[in-house]
Amino acid sequence: MSTIRSVCVYCGSSPGRIPSYSAAARHLGTSIGEAGLELVYGGGTKGVMGAVSDAVLAAGGKVTGIIPRFLIDMEATERELKRLDELIVTADMHERKHRMFERADAFVALPGGIGTLEELVEIMTWGQLGQHEKPVVIANIDGFWDPLARLFDHMSEEGFLHSAEKVKPIVIDDVGEIVPALLRHGTAKDEGRGEIIARM
Repeated sequence: MSTIRSVCVYCGSSPGRIPSYSAAARHLGTSIGEAGLELVYGGGTKGVMGAVSDAVLAAGGKVTGIIPRFLIDMEATERELKRLDELIVTADMHERKHRMFERADAFVALPGGIGTLEELVEIMTWGQLGQHEKPVVIANIDGFWDPLARLFDHMSEEGFLHSAEKVKPIVIDDVGEIVPALLRHGTAKDEGRGEIIARM
């Protein structure tokens, strides 16, 4: 039995410049729902966020949205949020991120903006500091995250990633491989074989 039961997806509340971002979100959401996993996400109903949550629901999966009260009118409406299986309204962004961390067994970063980047880097930082061993996947749709990978390489070369093995995420270019990779990771952890860290 896999230890991965819920997946937190970080992603943009806008659709982005090219259609493949939202298409990848729909594909991932369908995969999450069909695998019987729970989606934990930022609660928005627009952009890439809306695409992934809509797809999970359409595939019969469970969706938990976690959103600060001040963002409800910007990223969704209370009426739209009633479609979710569970809605957690937090006082601020810090509580939101902590609740997302608590509810998720794994993390996936789809394309997004500064908020998505901040969430991704923070969860990687917590891993570097030994606060968790949950898998972190970067969904590198159409090379979206390539500039960040170059920055991480630069940081390592300059001697600032002293625990690089704890930071290294699973980078996957094909969105269809994300859920299978997470399920394999959970099975490997159950069987005591350690983490799977790879580019797929």
